[in-house]
Amino acid sequence: MKHLLWSASALVLIACGGESGTATEAAPETTIETAAAEPGLDMAVASVHLDLILDAQDEDTKARYQYRHPKETLEFLGIEPGMTVVDTLPGSVWYAGILSGYLGAEGHVIGANFSLAHRMDMGGRYASDEWQAENANWPVTWAGERNAEVEEGDASFSAMFYGAMPAEFAGTADALLMVRAAHHLNRLEEAGGHFTQALADANALLKPGGTLGIVQHRSPEGNSDEWAVGNNGYVKQSHIVDFVTAAGFELVGESEVNANPDDQPTEADRVWRLPPSLGTTRDYETDEAQAALREQYKAIGESDRMTLKFRKPE
Repeated sequence: MKHLLWSASALVLIACGGESGTATEAAPETTIETAAAEPGLDMAVASVHLDLILDAQDEDTKARYQYRHPKETLEFLGIEPGMTVVDTLPGSVWYAGILSGYLGAEGHVIGANFSLAHRMDMGGRYASDEWQAENANWPVTWAGERNAEVEEGDASFSAMFYGAMPAEFAGTADALLMVRAAHHLNRLEEAGGHFTQALADANALLKPGGTLGIVQHRSPEGNSDEWAVGNNGYVKQSHIVDFVTAAGFELVGESEVNANPDDQPTEADRVWRLPPSLGTTRDYETDEAQAALREQYKAIGESDRMTLKFRKPE
């Protein structure tokens, strides 16, 4: 993350849309990261801070904002500087990289990956002895790599597998994110109880009153339950709500910020036909029909998604 220097007074001024004033005493100069980590920081200032963090990303990442709405999503879920946030299936940007800069030096990011047993149930290369051995130490290697890249003023990292939460992580998280991850947990629930385990870990990780945020490719409610179990990337919103509340969480908010009414999948469709994968039209350069389909899928954009905010009871 680029080191961004701003004064606290300038941030307040920008957040309020003001111009240079005549105040007799200016706020002390400080870094944006320090200001953003102060407890009780005015959220207007935090919002400007988040804008700057997002604007500092590369152009390919920023091109995704029209579909992923990171600012609106994080603000809807109540993510604030100074928090400890768990990110499921963390990437270099989505969402761990964004969170590190936004949460600031007083914040912390815990990366949570699917368990090795879950990966085994996924099959394919994940079930090979070679892959399992190569990734057995993922929490240490991933956190180590991320911490080696942390700049002054950014949040630090640690990591865990679902199903193997370190005892010292219990009750430390203010929020846990499952962004485009619940379909993999749900589709293998019958095979190994993986969604149940992840939610149990979420409950253990979160402080009382903590937030569980789920963003998930959304199946039309009229599609069959079998098709919407997650193998095609989509899950019904009603199922997610029922399953998560049955695990002891309270639904406290729903947002359409990541909705895309142009995505109306039939039971012949999979989510990976759409950007960014465009997985069913990879021969478009030599196949005119695929080329035409590819343009249709690009015009649809990324998937229709539910955005749900749950709360761990006090």
